[in-house]
Amino acid sequence: MKPADAIRAELGRIARELGAPEGTDVILERPRDVAHGDWATNVAMILARPLRQKPRDIAERIRAQFRAEDAGVAAIEVAGPGFLNFRLRPEVIASVAGEIIAAGDGYGRNDSGRGEKVNVEFVSANPTGPLHVGHGRQAALGDAIATLLEHTGWDVSREYYYNDAGAQIENLAASVRARLLESKGQAAQIPEGGYHGEYIREIAASYSGEADDVESLRSHAVTELRREQDLDLAAFGVEFDTYYLESSLYDSGKVDKTVEALTRSGKTYEHEGALWLRTTDYGDDKDRVMRKSDGTYTYFVPDVAYHVTKWERGFKRAIDVQGADHHSTATRVRAGLQALAIGIPEGYPEYVLHQLVTVTRGGEEVKISKRAGSYVTVRDLIDEVGRDAVRFFFLMRKGDSPLIFDVDLARSQSEENPVYYIQMAHARMCGIFRVGAEQGISTDVSGADLSLLAEPEEQQLIKALEDYPAEVAASAAALEPQRLASYLLETARLAHLWYHKHHVLGQEPPLMRARLVLARAARVVIANGLSALGITAPERM
Repeated sequence: MKPADAIRAELGRIARELGAPEGTDVILERPRDVAHGDWATNVAMILARPLRQKPRDIAERIRAQFRAEDAGVAAIEVAGPGFLNFRLRPEVIASVAGEIIAAGDGYGRNDSGRGEKVNVEFVSANPTGPLHVGHGRQAALGDAIATLLEHTGWDVSREYYYNDAGAQIENLAASVRARLLESKGQAAQIPEGGYHGEYIREIAASYSGEADDVESLRSHAVTELRREQDLDLAAFGVEFDTYYLESSLYDSGKVDKTVEALTRSGKTYEHEGALWLRTTDYGDDKDRVMRKSDGTYTYFVPDVAYHVTKWERGFKRAIDVQGADHHSTATRVRAGLQALAIGIPEGYPEYVLHQLVTVTRGGEEVKISKRAGSYVTVRDLIDEVGRDAVRFFFLMRKGDSPLIFDVDLARSQSEENPVYYIQMAHARMCGIFRVGAEQGISTDVSGADLSLLAEPEEQQLIKALEDYPAEVAASAAALEPQRLASYLLETARLAHLWYHKHHVLGQEPPLMRARLVLARAARVVIANGLSALGITAPERM
């Protein structure tokens, strides 16, 4: 049993004996100031009201009844109005290093998801051009969220929804047709709202049909851009389990069936030749048009039909990772699903919205990509700084915060570059074993006396490594990969500090073996954390 679990179990026992209500939650946290101990709890303050006693009096009673020896606790202090601070015996803290090595790749994983299915939809860009940096941020977020859910026991399906129907696709076809006619020496104009990037000329050049065969030209353009986006995703290391086409919703009649079901529900009405949905019944600021007076559907109608398919495919949990401009979409889609009254819960689907990305180089904003024409593509960034840096930079800030991507920083090999700093910590841990082998030093750690890991820097590093499973669980629960990114940065700092201050090789054999265990444990945790974010853990740098 881990030290924290032992403390929590002992606190639970005492709380029950004191008469605590059933289900009282005992929360342990790391004190912000290491001088206050290894773990702290406010359970005495939580129990004050039901027990009708002063928190500090309850804390004193808990301290008196606490079986410190059984829980590996060296000292308990009552602080402030009733906080309890626990100091563990150094050898108890150090023992965690061995457990980490034993768990290996599985360290940090849990089965809290119980194998339940969850659909994570992300990127889902219209096939109208290469993926831009906003799509890249979404790809990093969605893929990391999916992996974190997998690491916490969920059966995850990654899904890409192709909007291959609608006005934007018509503009794409018209843009390609204009370039095709232009290549034949005919005057042509790209329509308003059309596309101007160099990739449009490339698609036109690869088309062998007639310019007037709009259906064939549209299909060719969409196919080419889907292939283009697949190359973008491959360069980013992102794979999907399912690609779902918007056009299939129309072809299969699912859109019409959804509209018919909404009409039967009594939540629609006709006004000025259009069909409206009473979304105000579900928190929207005004009702929304479903079918326009010209007979075409507004964009949120197929979105509702699409999410019905997710529910019917057995995904009782669905997460959509989208840009912040989809904020109103969430309200409308959920309203449509509720109006159908088919048992879908209110919060379905869950939305993770992200803000824009601004790319800078030399302190100046970069806006133009030669191929895209008006925006920076994700492959532009990958070509400049590498996949790992792009992924980490996209994940190091909370999604709802705007992100400035500093190309110069991402390319630098310095401590200021966070992903380089973390990967270097892993490489240094690996280097200890490599150098040992080169020098003929045995790196066998069997029988290591971990109680020798008593230096403050060693104890702090081990405590950070112990916290990794909790960080994974918290990041997955909140759908916030940036929590794990921040944790890795701090853990790397502690690993570098220990590496510089305490030598491993060349020490007396007992101490060397103990420190080799710690180096290997640090290597395991950093590698596992980077892997969860889709980033490599190099052994040399």
